[in-house]
Amino acid sequence: MAFLPKLPPVEMIAQTKAAGILPAAFCSAQLPQPTFIRFTVKKQRLTIVLLLAFGHMAMAQQQVRLITGWEFLKQDLGGIWEAVRPVTAGNPESVPLWQKVQLPHCVNATDAVDPDVNYYQGPAWYRTSLNINNPYANGRTLLHFEGAGQKTEVYVYTTKVGAHTGGYDEFTVDITDAVAAFQQTGVCKKQFKGKVPVSIRTDNSRDLEMIPSSLSDFNVYGGIYRYLNLVYAPALSIDKLFAQAGTDAAGKQGMLDVRARWYNPLHLDSATITLQLSDPQGKTIQQATLPATSLQQEMQLVKWNIKKPQLWQPDQPFLYTVTATITAKGQSFTQTEQVGFRNFVFEANGPFMLNGKRLLLRGTHRHEDQAGVAAAMTEDMIRKELLLIKNMGVNFMRLAHYQQSREVLHLCDSLGILVWEEIPWCRGGLGGAVYQAQAKRMLTNMIEQHYNHPAVVIWGLGNENDWPGDFSTFDKEAIRYFMKQLNTLSHQLDSTRKTAIRRCDFCKDIVDVYSPSIWAGWYRGLFTEYKSSTEEEFKKTLHFFHAEWGADSHAGRHSENPDKALQNIKTGSGTDERSGDASLFGGAARASKDGDWSESYACNLFDWHLKEQETMPWLTGSAQWVFKDFSTPVRPDNPVPYMNQKGVVERDLTPKEAYYVFQSYWTTQPMAHIYGHGWPVRWGNEGEEKMVKVYSNCSEAELFVNNKSYGTKKRNSQDFPAAGLRWNVVFASGDNEVRVVARTGKTVVADTIQLTYETRKWAKPATLVLRKTAEANGIATVEVQLKDAAQVTCLDATAFVRFGIAGDGTLIDNQGTSSGSRYVQLTNGRAIIRVHTNGGKSVVSVQSAGLPTALLPL
Repeated sequence: MAFLPKLPPVEMIAQTKAAGILPAAFCSAQLPQPTFIRFTVKKQRLTIVLLLAFGHMAMAQQQVRLITGWEFLKQDLGGIWEAVRPVTAGNPESVPLWQKVQLPHCVNATDAVDPDVNYYQGPAWYRTSLNINNPYANGRTLLHFEGAGQKTEVYVYTTKVGAHTGGYDEFTVDITDAVAAFQQTGVCKKQFKGKVPVSIRTDNSRDLEMIPSSLSDFNVYGGIYRYLNLVYAPALSIDKLFAQAGTDAAGKQGMLDVRARWYNPLHLDSATITLQLSDPQGKTIQQATLPATSLQQEMQLVKWNIKKPQLWQPDQPFLYTVTATITAKGQSFTQTEQVGFRNFVFEANGPFMLNGKRLLLRGTHRHEDQAGVAAAMTEDMIRKELLLIKNMGVNFMRLAHYQQSREVLHLCDSLGILVWEEIPWCRGGLGGAVYQAQAKRMLTNMIEQHYNHPAVVIWGLGNENDWPGDFSTFDKEAIRYFMKQLNTLSHQLDSTRKTAIRRCDFCKDIVDVYSPSIWAGWYRGLFTEYKSSTEEEFKKTLHFFHAEWGADSHAGRHSENPDKALQNIKTGSGTDERSGDASLFGGAARASKDGDWSESYACNLFDWHLKEQETMPWLTGSAQWVFKDFSTPVRPDNPVPYMNQKGVVERDLTPKEAYYVFQSYWTTQPMAHIYGHGWPVRWGNEGEEKMVKVYSNCSEAELFVNNKSYGTKKRNSQDFPAAGLRWNVVFASGDNEVRVVARTGKTVVADTIQLTYETRKWAKPATLVLRKTAEANGIATVEVQLKDAAQVTCLDATAFVRFGIAGDGTLIDNQGTSSGSRYVQLTNGRAIIRVHTNGGKSVVSVQSAGLPTALLPL
């Protein structure tokens, strides 16, 4: 059986009730190198220890995530007074009505994939009341946003205390003075009972003078969709701790350069700094104490040499811990960062080298997007996704197309996944001064906020910047000039990493690493042209990487002849995506428009690419697009509307068959997976031979069908498809059992599927048949099948169907999955939807054009 990760529980690592702060939970993924953070307030003799998994940067000494107690309004207000004025039930001021929510929360949790509306782009409001009691003399009270989209304004009562533009970088708002002033008012004591009202306006309205462009192939979400923290800090604290770790070419000598920038709004003029470096086993190997020479600007702290450091690399991501403590006027602030010692080189016209050895970058991409919550992914969700990615064999990931959650970077450090992270300058052209200032600010924030992560090797400056549309003019020279500015800024901020862009040929000479657009077998040409077209592009640039390749697949759709449409596709004219290729209408024949969107075809395409990559010694690597299906406003006509379906897992992390193709090439833990776990009915003539494919990394495998052995085959990665692990078999009409036993040395793994073989021929569709297939925990699963007049399922049917419901139940829809959309294309003549029964009675309906509506009482 193919292996999947064991997911660790969320653990309450530490709590503090000091000064009325609620307990804060930190998640542990049972990974190495925990980091301790300590602080001391001498006058109060108060000591708290927090254990942060993965070496999370401590933003301050006391912090709590503000998760509960929030109200939300999906519209604008007439002014801040409407959020805080006294409300009497039944009177006009009780309207508009607010709903209770928890953070993180995305405005577009469901409407991003609602098949019948454009997703909401506009203002929204959040409000809460906080108990605030800062324990520090002259301390600072802060709101630390890990991300909110896309423009944010923050208010304490009616006072605006801060604003931020940019949906993906972190920012902090100091509310100290506004809180102190409000706490002196009678309104605080009478109306709010001593609590402090905080209101936050987010706005993801379309705006041509900000990035990312709304032409982008992803939703520009709104809301406080990453964690928000209430922070108490001493009068003097660390704003940023920059720890640059590296090695010589041989990896035998390590170097660590540590700098700091202070948060010192009261302009204190003296302090003492203590630094400590601990190895991956927790042993202190360097330490120093020094006076602060300047507390108003960035300060160089230490430069240490480390003999024979334990190197950070994908299979052994060793992490060291840097601990910095600054003490002033009896108050101490301690911050920790984790670093990894490694060196890397993109060889000129050659491969990628990590710690002096060639490493083929086996990559994918991810969007911060999840079924049911959109961008508001919890740490649990992120952890589950990253473990699935690691267990697919990935050692590299491009974070598309914006700075992602800090938890993603911490996990990449601890799991050993190299990272390309980029700013959201994506499509549309180039705006004016405000636009350009935002791009530079977001690049600066991304680099400074993720500077210490050893996983990061590339800072991305843009994506598809050759795509016009947001402005009346499209000036290539202006884009080149601005790209040069970003490239210079990136190298000034961080001289140790490379810069990169994808798909903008007229800027490819500016950045360090370039990725052209190569979509062999999907947007252009055949997948058999992959190697030749890649080699041709490789010769055009000094440092090459192949980001984005793959195919859409509608989960649950399979084909007995997936390559049928390829006979009409022109070859020999390139495999680069061009204007209009992503459209489902018009233009030349291409798999993306004329193919069947089956998992069968996608697996063949992936299989071919992966076997070819093993024969390309010059290749730095590639990143398949994309790990998980994600929502997008520019694909309303897809089988699941408003979804980019190129993932190897669905939007709810359900693996597709392609996931196991990658495992078979990229992992070493023995695995075997028979293609077709989601293919319950195959079809053909009686006695006809049918191919059974097994994806496995084992050296040999034996196939059994209905307990009959079809022989043992040896794995050979160059024997396409399925690396030679394929058998032509004859199924019995009706039920069949298929089993594989695979071996590597003494290790044996097995996999089994059950399927029905249909030999009857179906005529034109005549009726929709609804039935309940399961019910558990108040959720019923309903399946529709499209049948002909003789009640034979039309197994090649791909029509759209629309589910509805009346009564007590509610559809579980707007999930962006094949089983979670009320309007969806059939997969092999069937589709499913789930229903919350709510303990009552309902009638489920299903419609399809030209057919009678079907009803099912529940």
